[in-house]
Amino acid sequence: MSVQLPDELSASSAARPRVRVWLKLLKVTKIVEQVVRENLRAEFDTTLPRFDVLAALDRFEDGLKMSELSAALRVSNGNVTGIIERLVIDGLVLRVPVEGDKRATLVRLTQKGQEEFAKMAAAHARWVNAVLEDLPPAACEQVIGILDTIGRAPKQTVKVDDND
Repeated sequence: MSVQLPDELSASSAARPRVRVWLKLLKVTKIVEQVVRENLRAEFDTTLPRFDVLAALDRFEDGLKMSELSAALRVSNGNVTGIIERLVIDGLVLRVPVEGDKRATLVRLTQKGQEEFAKMAAAHARWVNAVLEDLPPAACEQVIGILDTIGRAPKQTVKVDDND
């Protein structure tokens, strides 16, 4: 069974390969993500969301407000709050009051958090390298260029007709 593209896309010979690119991107992302998730759990008894929070905080030595952290991770404040709570309990992150704003707090890595994240980041690099080892460095640069092009494309909102 073959999927039929909408009429306006059927006329475009480029539409089908672009949809295939999207599906391949999803598939490869899921493969890499699964390897990373499983290895984080097995080697560090942690989760990918916790790793992502630690990675974001590692890039900002002075710390981030919760709203900034949520924005950096592109998730809701509620998603980050629970993770931060557990990271504080584990001694990996600390909260610091923001001077002049009683409602805001900065979160940043503790020394222990920095050390643990450094170990995780090194392992993460090894795992991703192993998954992508058949991709030569020149091809990596080409793929990065292609993905950068996609990332710079104008964002469009496509209205979906619910009557279909």
